[in-house]
Amino acid sequence: MMMCEQRGRMTISVGYSFDDRLRILTSVEIHSQFREDVAVGLRSERKAIPPKYFYDSHGSLLFEQICQQPEYYLTRTEATILAEHAGDIGDEVGDCVMVELGSGSSVKTRLLLDEYQRRGSALHYVPIDISASMLEVTAKTLIAEYPSLRVEALVTDYLHGLTALPNSKPRLVLFLGSNLGNFTTTEQVELFTRLAGALQVGDYFLLGLDLRKSSEVLESAYNDAAGVTAAFNLNLLRRINRELSGSFNLAAFSHLAFYNLALHQIEMHLQSAVDQQVRVADLSLRIPFQAGETIHTEISRKFDVDEVCTQLADYGFRPRALWTGTRGWFLVALFRFVGTMTNGR
Repeated sequence: MMMCEQRGRMTISVGYSFDDRLRILTSVEIHSQFREDVAVGLRSERKAIPPKYFYDSHGSLLFEQICQQPEYYLTRTEATILAEHAGDIGDEVGDCVMVELGSGSSVKTRLLLDEYQRRGSALHYVPIDISASMLEVTAKTLIAEYPSLRVEALVTDYLHGLTALPNSKPRLVLFLGSNLGNFTTTEQVELFTRLAGALQVGDYFLLGLDLRKSSEVLESAYNDAAGVTAAFNLNLLRRINRELSGSFNLAAFSHLAFYNLALHQIEMHLQSAVDQQVRVADLSLRIPFQAGETIHTEISRKFDVDEVCTQLADYGFRPRALWTGTRGWFLVALFRFVGTMTNGR
């Protein structure tokens, strides 16, 4: 039986499984936003749809495949850093509730769970992800793999999730995979503001970020030879067709990804091959496209270590460790929240 409860400023429906070791919590507010965001995005002069809507069940599986492509160095590099420094993280943070924003399949998180299990610590994990199917499958797998683990999975986006963190012993918030790069600078300000408002003095923030490097390396990572990233991008149109009765012809659109050097970001688009009109029946929309016109689906900003530390300092975060791996391509940074903001926010 499903029931609702209030968690901070968010209303959630609550489901139970695997006795008291697993709860699946779903934000009530999140369900209507896909319709609204697609409608607004397709009506805009510069068409755009937020990247969080990539992650239906099929999209989540495709992203896991992207992470295995030889060109996509991000996941392997970050995992190597975490494996090398999981013990250092445990030494600094100690016992904690582990919260993850955009948890996906929690592959890299297992490196930390393994370390805490080795130490004999009680394991409490709060994965937050917009994909309900991925969360459920992952949570059940983790419960089976870690007998002492308790999982409270939250189906929502990052900003809603931050209003519903457990109020308990020190929290370690994980934001891995350079997911921050999908945020505009304005959205980053909102995220850091919400994060600082949600945390208590003494909590920790573990952040994984892709660093700036050559255009050739970056563009190759988002245009893999196997075409998995292209399929991932096009799956967004398939989702609109399925959930909103759209008439997108996927063969009439192509994947476009390139590095914008001036803005230090990869940009992903879906580009119309022809002049065409697309109907989205559930939204009562007929959307014209000119040949070459795009729907902007994602940015992936690339970062500078000093800039990130300076920005987070404004929100009360102090660096405790910075690891960039042997090639200096990727940053895993551990921050402690001290609760003092210097910018007046």
